[in-house]
Formats: sequence, structure tokens, C-alpha cells
Amino acid sequence: MKKTALIILIITGLFITSAKAQGKDGVTKTPPKIILTKLLNTASLKNQEVKMIVVTIQPGETSPGHRHPIPTFAYVIEGEFESTFNGKTHIYKAGDAFYEEPNKLHALTRNLSKDKPAKLLAIFIGDKGKPFIIPEKK
Repeated sequence: MKKTALIILIITGLFITSAKAQGKDGVTKTPPKIILTKLLNTASLKNQEVKMIVVTIQPGETSPGHRHPIPTFAYVIEGEFESTFNGKTHIYKAGDAFYEEPNKLHALTRNLSKDKPAKLLAIFIGDKGKPFIIPEKK
């Protein structure tokens, strides 16, 4: 229950901060849309660090294999790309959200467009100072 409350508090804080930055004092005209819900069964969220990064995948770009040692949430801001994660291939497009379990192989990420970048917001939650990405050894 404490974990859920902490996650809700963090997300609420992000929405409030964003709304204030945009000059809004209250609830938006269009209510926020929940795009992904994931229950985390960790021993504790104490001393956990949240990292939010924007990943830009250039047209036709392919990333090498890697792993994320901590839980990874992602939201596609724009574009479309192919992702092979834990042996399964997915096509993600703007508006899609997904979760990646820790330490599973992210074998491939490829932007499917020849002329438009793809962008995604990735959110990592893990032990303070722990890396969020580890290249796969060949």
C-alpha cells in the first residue's frame, strides 16, 4: 500500500509541476488519460531513484542489444519503431505505452521511417546510482 501511495504521489507531483509550468492553476479541460498501469512487487521503494529520459531514434537507426537492470516504463511521443524484447517483436507508434521487465534482453530497436525520427519517454525506477542500461556482450 505504501508503494502505491508513493507512486501516486510522484505522478501527481509531476502533473502538478507540469500544469504550473504551463500557467494552469487547476484541473485541465481534458482530464488526464491513464496510458499504462503496472503494479510493482518490489521489497521496498525506499531510496529508489526515478530517471526520465527522452530517447530519439533517427530515421532508419538501429540500436544494439542491451538490458535494463531496473523496471522500465515507456511512452512513444512520436514516430513508429520496431522493438524485439525478450524474444517477442512489437511495433510501437505514437501514443503507445509499454513496460519492460528488468534484465530481459532488448535485442533490437529500429526506427521504421526513412525520414522521421521516433521519440519516446522512458522512465526508470531503481536503486540510487544503478545504471539504467547495460550493453549486451557479444
